[in-house]
Amino acid sequence: MKQLQGAKPFNIDRWELYHAYEQVKSKRGSAGIDDIGLAEYGKELKGNLYKLWNRMSSGSYMPKAVKLVEIPKANGGTRALGIPTVEDRIAQMLVVRLIEPSIDAVFHEDSHGYRPNKSAHEAIGKARERCWRYDWVLDMDISKFFDTIDHRLLMKAVERHVEEKWMLLYIRRWLVVPYQKTDGEIMERTCGVPQGSVIGPILANLYLHYSFDKWMEINHPSIKFERYADDTVCHCRSREEAEFLLEILSDRFSVCKLSLNVDKTKIVYCKDDRRRKDHPNVSFDFLGHTFCPRKTMNRAQRKAFTRFLPDISQKAKKRIKNTMRSWKLKSKSHTPLDLIASEVNPVVRGWMNYYGKYCMHSMKGIMDDFNLMLSRWAKAKYKRFKRKPVYLALKWLGGIAKREPMFYHWKLGIYPKNVKCY
Repeated sequence: MKQLQGAKPFNIDRWELYHAYEQVKSKRGSAGIDDIGLAEYGKELKGNLYKLWNRMSSGSYMPKAVKLVEIPKANGGTRALGIPTVEDRIAQMLVVRLIEPSIDAVFHEDSHGYRPNKSAHEAIGKARERCWRYDWVLDMDISKFFDTIDHRLLMKAVERHVEEKWMLLYIRRWLVVPYQKTDGEIMERTCGVPQGSVIGPILANLYLHYSFDKWMEINHPSIKFERYADDTVCHCRSREEAEFLLEILSDRFSVCKLSLNVDKTKIVYCKDDRRRKDHPNVSFDFLGHTFCPRKTMNRAQRKAFTRFLPDISQKAKKRIKNTMRSWKLKSKSHTPLDLIASEVNPVVRGWMNYYGKYCMHSMKGIMDDFNLMLSRWAKAKYKRFKRKPVYLALKWLGGIAKREPMFYHWKLGIYPKNVKCY
């Protein structure tokens, strides 16, 4: 039967597109190269979504260039972050919503990144537990992973799970859409997935599922690992096994058009009281946590011993303290305390919820520093504290903290030190 005149070649549900918009809206995000943000897009929402649906249904939808933003890294370099337009993010979210349930079902149980019902905490907890059971770790770092994903191999993996022609058509277009720098320069792309795109995480996970997860499951099922996006640790029984795994994984990644960063990939000995061999590497970083030998206390026997445990990494600690300093609380003596709390609480809550699970002791120390910053704010604001010792301002803050815990860490009982409510 011939296609009816005026019928669309692709059947796309309009309500699914609307739900995709709602999901993009909830994640916020900035404008792309067209400078149209979510608020402006929402003013003519019905018309904008209809135009997008019409073009996607007819096959004429063409994504705009991805805005390229260089994000500074802790080591002094930069990370390329790609920001698609709001319209392109909605289109990508539509596809993600439709393909994620079936694709996520095939992913490995130890793949934790960018997945529903999975978390970084789960990956950290499994890594901690396995470091107690296995003596050696291969800490892997894939060099420029998101920028070097091979499009041909990626589409081969996508086609195993996606049958709808319109989805395959638009995924191909999103993969090759160029970057546009802030000065207007266009950069063509022949490989990689933009970090910052909506569809990037599930595509990256799918690529590593076949490059690494599935390959390990078939060829080395006894070696346990945790993977969060491209951040991966493998647990080995011996140094020889770890060295052998490093060698064969280098070959495997080469076949998949990837390469290991030789400077950051290393074999680590999980040293503790019962494992006392000498090895140059006895620590590794994973998801903002540094795993290394740490003194802890056996409460039952009241005896100190060494165990291989995670704590907040120095990079993460430095980043947090730099953020706290950037608030310049001492110069905000004109700002009420409750307004300062409302401004910083979302950030502090994020820190405490993420790092507090395994590093509460260290986070208490960092929040003590924040309490000290607040005491300097009080000394700058109130004349009665200006020429007085700082402990008086801390005592005053402690009284407020216990009567009205307006800061998030105060609600957790991290008050200014040595303070009694008066």
